[in-house]
Amino acid sequence: MGKTRDQNNVIITGATGMVGEGVLMQCLNSPEIDGILVINRKPCGYTHPKLKEIIHSDFFDYSQIENQLLGYNACFFCLGITSVGVDSDTYYQMTYVLTMHVAETLSKLNDNMTFCYVSGGGTNANGRLKWAQVKGKTENDLMKLPFGQVFNFRPGFIKPLPGQKYAHKFYKYINWLFPIGRAVFPGGFCTMAELANAMINTLSHNGERRVLEGKDIITLSKE
Repeated sequence: MGKTRDQNNVIITGATGMVGEGVLMQCLNSPEIDGILVINRKPCGYTHPKLKEIIHSDFFDYSQIENQLLGYNACFFCLGITSVGVDSDTYYQMTYVLTMHVAETLSKLNDNMTFCYVSGGGTNANGRLKWAQVKGKTENDLMKLPFGQVFNFRPGFIKPLPGQKYAHKFYKYINWLFPIGRAVFPGGFCTMAELANAMINTLSHNGERRVLEGKDIITLSKE
């Protein structure tokens, strides 16, 4: 008789964005994921027996819903904004402060949790670009929290899953570039399925703290 695996109950943020939706879709279809909680400001539009949704407007204050965040062993943090057209103070608040608040809350509520943070290719705390510095600081400070594991994902171009509702419209015009980009620069191009599967596969690891560049994501997705 085979060994019975532990239950995998995950929290997903950002499920009404392209990355979060793709991760949610893959988790819904994965036999490795037993329960999913999504926390959104608006309904994500998905229903499933293993899916629970909390509509919550203030991501800077989880005090009213803390009791509903217990019993989860992973968070796939896919919430984020682009730096384009956003002033530096707003970007810092929505990227660093918000992420750290959610992470600090979850690390306090759930022992030995795995935290997967979707950062981005080119992230560098000591880099020249402001967004890269903010993302890098976020990565570094997540590593210091008392999680069981922390994985900082740095994907480049991500090819959406078929049927995604929240994929950026321009992707349908540039998806033809994917096989060319993958051949020329394989570390800069991954599919949504690869990104999501890599997150799911972190749950079979133990005690790791890693930054995952594009090639690392692809490799981990195949475990």
